[in-house]
This record gives sequence, structure tokens and C-alpha cells, in this order.
Amino acid sequence: MNQYAATHHVAPQVATGPETLSYGGGVDGVGVNSGKNKVYLVFYGSQWGTEGTDANGNATFSGDPDGGAPVAQQMFKGIGTGNELWSADLTQWCDGPNVSAGATSCPSNAAFVPYQTGGVLSGVWYDNSGASPSTASGNQLGQEAVNAAAHFGNTTAASNRYTYYVILSPTGTNPDSYQNNYCAWHDYTGDSSLTGGAVNSPYGDLAFSNQPYNMDSGAGCGVGFVNSPGTLDGWTMTLGHEWHEMMSDKNPAGGWTNQVSGSSYNGEENSDECAWISPGTTGGAANVTMGDGTFAEQASWSNDTNACSISHPILTHSGNTVTVAGQGAQSWTAGTAASLQMSATDSASGQTFTWSASGLPAGLSINSSSGLISGTPTTAGTGTATVTATDTTGAAGSTTVSWTVAGSGGGGGGNAVVNGGFETGSLSGWTPAGTYSVVSSGAHSGTYAAELGNSNPSNTSTLAQTFTAASGNTTLTFWYENFCPDTVTYDWATATLKDNTSGTTTTVLAKTCAASAAWTKVTHAITAGHSYTLTLTNKDDNYPGDPTYTLYDDVATS
Repeated sequence: MNQYAATHHVAPQVATGPETLSYGGGVDGVGVNSGKNKVYLVFYGSQWGTEGTDANGNATFSGDPDGGAPVAQQMFKGIGTGNELWSADLTQWCDGPNVSAGATSCPSNAAFVPYQTGGVLSGVWYDNSGASPSTASGNQLGQEAVNAAAHFGNTTAASNRYTYYVILSPTGTNPDSYQNNYCAWHDYTGDSSLTGGAVNSPYGDLAFSNQPYNMDSGAGCGVGFVNSPGTLDGWTMTLGHEWHEMMSDKNPAGGWTNQVSGSSYNGEENSDECAWISPGTTGGAANVTMGDGTFAEQASWSNDTNACSISHPILTHSGNTVTVAGQGAQSWTAGTAASLQMSATDSASGQTFTWSASGLPAGLSINSSSGLISGTPTTAGTGTATVTATDTTGAAGSTTVSWTVAGSGGGGGGNAVVNGGFETGSLSGWTPAGTYSVVSSGAHSGTYAAELGNSNPSNTSTLAQTFTAASGNTTLTFWYENFCPDTVTYDWATATLKDNTSGTTTTVLAKTCAASAAWTKVTHAITAGHSYTLTLTNKDDNYPGDPTYTLYDDVATS
């Protein structure tokens, strides 16, 4: 930051003290993350090892000796949950055309950082296409952020306005020569001071961070700083430190930084000013409890309290009101293209919206720029989606849309299977046994799939559900993807369907050990009105060298 400040003009400021932060006027029109943040974690390089999944649905890696990967995911899921107030410090910062360069406080008509309710983790990508460089340059890390934007489909400047790509390097590497110099940093792709030069991003400015596997540095990067042994103290503290700074200074140094001439803090951001303050002292690091766990974090500077705050009230600001137009109940058919155009109004003129949605049927998604819901629903069922429009000031409005997807086979019966696409993010409706989870990567459609077994050795694992075929139902379908490095003599995927009405049991998927994993569809005839029990199985012989696991998805009747 000092290097940046020395080479970039910033208008004069009026400060109230040596740690007061000032607004930098924005870079490419961006000062802060004044909307709902989307964090994408990128595990950079094949050295992370074999990927698995834990009981919380987090990606795990065999090359992660300290278990940092699932903790990072859990932390970003937990921000804005459990009434945590560590992140509420950010609600004082703002940007927008009504904020003057050099301002040390925000006018009421500014675009404020909103409290990040409900977590910020939006995606995880294991980029094992090659090894991470032993000493990646800043340019290489920024290029990996560009690769991640393409991977996640964020290919416009609008879709990247509120995104943040955390580039996590594996143990044993030294990204941007961090060892004995620092513990992490954040930047954006347009910064020419990156080692190796600015990154050519075709998707607009991308905010990203260099997150080394800094447990390799021991106490020098915070191991044991808050807890004992506290192996991951510095890991979560630096992850939180850089996230706070990105939120308040997204494209450095267009946001809030220290520009007090002669201050020892000159050039620093909000978290820099509070780094490595001892636990138990004023403004010191501490454990922060969120809705899904407790994590060591550090405080960040607050202009409004003139102090380093580990906890801060959530500030609400009178401003714009966004109203999303309601929609009637929607009726769609599995296998048939569908669309629904959403619309919204704003109490302020000249606003544009970023759209998001949760709870849509599998196969449908919303365009973040236009608000058009479109796609082809894949699974029959019913549900309610929440659709949200957020304007450029961070003001947001939502509406709910009730939907029904009928089976493609006609007859009006619809899907008799509960949670057949696992889009609840859980195994609700199913009876599991053995080793099982719901995974958020590699699904056949939608966001989730069920995983039986995993990349570690296991035994026999099953999922079962009993249902009654509805009127007009003639077909049961499901998809499976089998990962079997053994032979069918020892390991396999299989499925049976018991007709409880007639008392007969049929093997609908014969024992299969796939030489190469690929999604495969299974179809079997059923009789309307009959009760059935479907049992999906993965068999692994618990041999360490060749664990077998199977993904199942999109179980439906029609």
C-alpha cells in the first residue's frame, strides 16, 4: 500500500487522528464492495492432492496436512450468521458518486457496504490441471483469478462487481515470495505494480488475494496467536484480514486507506492498522463465533469509533428502496424449456440491478444482469424460490416465486420422489447408511448430488427411499457416476427397486465398476399406485489403494 500511495495521486484529506482512513475516490468507479459479496475459493495446483468431502459438504484434500481447506470454506459460510458482529465493522464504509475523494465519513446518500447476511461463500474450485508454481508471481496469481472467473461463468464486468477470488496455494510453495516477508495480500487484476505486471482480464476488474499455506511459516504467520496449539489461528486471521480489506478497498487504493501525512500508518488499510494486536488487549485478536463455528480473527479499524473493533454494531442507512415485482405461481414441465422475466423498481433514478435467486428448480438459473430466469427444468417437483435485486448502492429487495415442475411423462401425477435432485443440500427424504454426504461440485444438474463412499476407503453405503408412484407415473429414472479404480469382483455401484405392492425386487442397476467415470442414466418401468422402495448402493472393499465411490442425482418419476 505504501508503494501504491507513493505513485498514485490522492486528493488532500482532513483527518481526525493518525489512524483515520480516507476515501480514495474509486478506481475504475469502484471503491468498496457495496453489495452482496460472492467469495470463490480456488485451490491452486495439483499439490493439494486427492479431493474428498467432509460431513459439512466442504472439499477436503489429501495434500492439506493442517486441514486448512475445510476451515476456510466453513469460515466464509459463517460470515453474517449466528449474529456475529466481527464483520459489521464494514457497514460504515461506502463508495459512489456522492462520496468525495478525501472524505473521512460517508454521506447518507452513499452506497454502503451491507451486512453480509447468510454467508458469502459462492463456489469452490480445485484447479488440478497442473502444479502450482513453486514461487508464483503476482501476475500468475491474478491470471488464476481470471481462470476462476471463466470457470464460474463470471464473464462480464457486472458479474464481477461484487466477487472476490481467493487463490489458495498448497503447502511447500512460496507464492510471491511471502516467506519471511508477509502472510497474505489482496489486490485487483488491473494493478500494474503486481509482480510480473498487471493482468489482462477480459471480464472486468477482478478482486483477488494471495493466500499462501502460511502454516508453513509457524508463529511468524500466527500459528498459536490466539489459541493453543492454534495451528490455524493465522490462517483464519489472514483470510479474514484480506477479506475485510477487500470489502473496504476493493480496487486498491480507490477505497478507504490511511492518507495521513507523517502518520506511521500512512498507506495502510483498515485491517493493517489492527494487525497482530495481542489477544486480551484493546483491539486485540480473538475467537469469533459464527453460526457454523468459531474462528480466530483480528480486529479492523473503525473511523466511527476511532478504534480497532473486533465487534461493531450493524449500521443501517436510510437510502434507496428496491421493490421486486411479484409473480404468480409458475407451472413448468421437466424437459421443456422455460423462462420468466423478473423486474424491479428503485426509489432512486439511474440505478441498475444485480439479480440472484435461490431455490429455483434444477436446470433453471437467473441472469445476474437481466433478471431473466431461464433453462430447462430436469426434475419434477414443487418449491418456492427467492429472487433478489440489488442496486448499485447495495439496497436490495426480494420476492418469492412458487413453482411446480410436472413430470415429462404426462398424466398429471408429477414426481413422487422427495428431494430426488438433492437440491435441499441435504439427504432429507432419504434413509442413508454407511459413508455418505451431499456434494456441491460435479452434480449432474443443479447444485448438489448425493455421494456414497468417498475418496477414502469405506465399506457398503446406501440411500433408500419409499414412495408411491403417482397417477400417470410409468417411469423411474436416475443418474449415477461411478468412480471405481478396482474391479467389479471387489467394488461396484448397484441399485434395486422393490415393489412393495407386489412383493418383487428388481435390480435396476447391475453391479458396475466403471473404467472411466461418466454420468449414466438408468430408466425402469413402474406402475401408478404401487409402493416402491429404491435403494442406491456403493460397495467398497475398504482397501487403501483403490477407494470406490458413486454420485447419484436427479431421481424422479414421470
